[in-house]
Amino acid sequence: MTALNYTGQDETTSSKAGRRRNIDPTTCERDYSYDEVEFMQALDEYKRKSKRMFPTCSEILEVLHKLGYTKNIAFDES
Repeated sequence: MTALNYTGQDETTSSKAGRRRNIDPTTCERDYSYDEVEFMQALDEYKRKSKRMFPTCSEILEVLHKLGYTKNIAFDES
């Protein structure tokens, strides 16, 4: 049976066979938009300053408000 690495490639043909590459589960190695990066950095800064690695939903909303995000409420015009 052939072992597959995290990319689905055969490990024996990989140039880095035998070495496991660490993947950050929070980023999943994808490209983020400017807004996403700004939010992640703001949340990371909040976590470091507050020494809370798992902020509550209310604390996350606080970070979003500090970034200038607001909720738009649509009113029914009938």
